[in-house]
Amino acid sequence: MFQKSDIFILLAVAISFALSGFLWFTGQRDEGLFTALWVPSILCFGIYFKLMSIKGAGS
Repeated sequence: MFQKSDIFILLAVAISFALSGFLWFTGQRDEGLFTALWVPSILCFGIYFKLMSIKGAGS
């Protein structure tokens, strides 16, 4: 079901999300917002690489 790369992408997203929440609630709001922007970026890269691996396997 999940490949090893999927687990690493989701782990990176979870770490980024947790770090941004920690920074936000400890008063470092700018840093928290900046780190929160990583979440969709990491997910987009993960989706892109997943699609490229599926495209490469199909041809």
